[in-house]
Amino acid sequence: MFNNELPTSIHNVSWGEKTYLVVDDFIGVRQLLRESLRNLGAKNIDQASSGGEAIQLLAKTRYDVVLCDYNLGEGKNGQQVLEEARLRHLLLPSSVWLMVSAEKSVESVMGAAEHQPDAYLIKPITEGVLLTRLNRVWHKKQVFREIDQAYVEKDYLRAARLCEEQIPLNRVHEIDLLRMKANLLTKAGEPDKARQVYERVLEQREYQWARSGIAKIRMANGEFEQARQIFQSVIAENRYYIDAYDQLAAAYQNMGMHEESCSILERATKLSPNSVGRQRNLGNVCLRLGNIGMAEKAFRKCIAIGEYSVMKTPDAYLGLARVCGRKNDPKEALVLLHTALREFATDQIQLRAKITEGLVYHESGDYRRARRAGDELEELLKMNGERPDVPTCLEMATLLFAVGVKDSPVELLCYVIKNNHDNTLLLDEIQQIFDKARMGDEGNLLIMSSKKEASNLMNQGVLLWKTGKVEQAIEWMREARAQLPNNLRILFNAAQILISHMHQKGYSKQLHEEATEVLMHVDRIAPGQQRFAQLMEQLAMIAARQAGAAPATAAEGAEAAASAGAPAAVAPA
Repeated sequence: MFNNELPTSIHNVSWGEKTYLVVDDFIGVRQLLRESLRNLGAKNIDQASSGGEAIQLLAKTRYDVVLCDYNLGEGKNGQQVLEEARLRHLLLPSSVWLMVSAEKSVESVMGAAEHQPDAYLIKPITEGVLLTRLNRVWHKKQVFREIDQAYVEKDYLRAARLCEEQIPLNRVHEIDLLRMKANLLTKAGEPDKARQVYERVLEQREYQWARSGIAKIRMANGEFEQARQIFQSVIAENRYYIDAYDQLAAAYQNMGMHEESCSILERATKLSPNSVGRQRNLGNVCLRLGNIGMAEKAFRKCIAIGEYSVMKTPDAYLGLARVCGRKNDPKEALVLLHTALREFATDQIQLRAKITEGLVYHESGDYRRARRAGDELEELLKMNGERPDVPTCLEMATLLFAVGVKDSPVELLCYVIKNNHDNTLLLDEIQQIFDKARMGDEGNLLIMSSKKEASNLMNQGVLLWKTGKVEQAIEWMREARAQLPNNLRILFNAAQILISHMHQKGYSKQLHEEATEVLMHVDRIAPGQQRFAQLMEQLAMIAARQAGAAPATAAEGAEAAASAGAPAAVAPA
């Protein structure tokens, strides 16, 4: 049974030497909070009167404690400051973040809670309440400090082991440690072990987050209907469990039930409307369904709440431009595209804006200008061998087919297929694009041949490795990565072969850095993959062994390779 008693040492924290940041737009409130902290012995207290000023201070100093008001006047609010501080790693693993507000509305409290401050304090705040919360949160932070550091280093398996080690030492935090352990195991690509942790928790009490965690694992396994049922039951028991809405919407999308996904996202945005990502998702689903009114509302809300957020996204501007195209208002659409180009000045955005411009012209009936945009994009493809991300490739292919181009979009889609040859849902979406272009049968043949080409390219490298030709295998996989830079199976096998070589032949700084670079690329394009954590741990073991000058035995090398999984071949499609 979980123990909820607090340790007797909770009041023994020395607050005098710690660093503090107080963020509030009213000087009187800042002074009151500063005096309360001084009465606790605090000496090092900085103040900020706005979200922008707070971010500047956080970028210079790693504070032990931040007291931040939710409403900060013009500019970033407290939720957006916390969001950016987390995203930019401006907080120490042990930093305490107390969100302070006079707001009691469900909307504001839930909006802040989604970004998980360590505590949410309602004004007015007494010194007794402040001290109690600080003590409670600080002790909890110390329990998780080493775990958080391992997480920051992406050593998820070590972090999970540290969670288990802390449980007998800190029974008061047992439930939180188990929750984090399950999350870490999921992120480390150990869903079966994560599920065991969730079930261990549920044997004691019906926690909704544990049931939701099991549902996420089932959804990752492709069991969308089973996941849907669990998420629905979680929402039925707690209508404010917002993450379950997002997950349920994703389950519906994976099942092709876009109307249902739209309905769930609409309900979620009414409960917690200030999430940039959720409003963007709602806009995209509505646009896909042709629900132009709701799409416009979602994208405009997304632009408004994202103005001062680090999560500000060009997708809202591009999506709203598409809406304007559907409404036969290309003038506003072009204004939005110019705004996106000004606000997000990157080559990727220039490309996406040109694609959206072509789609807007096509959807509003200006086929001459749509064709001109298509011609410009085709020329860009010929001049630049680098290809954009998957969604951009699909949008570009859709436009090029629509304006009568064939070879370039076929090449784009074949590139996407080869880099994602085992992603069934994506291949189905590509088949739909071929069908819409009246190339259904030809598209099916292209999908099969592209899958086979990717499989053969990878299998040859694995065969070289299995027959002992490790050097040739490494060179082959380098070439395979150059041809298909985002194929996860090729990337993982390339990293595994590099690691196996170091286990057999000894440490190589160059190979270690190459394997790390490959895995970091995987984590950027597709975080949470099955083999990422195991291979990262193997690299950490090799580096530690090198630092300790302890030679690896053949048995250790074989055991390490087995635990991380040998390079996997795939049968040709």
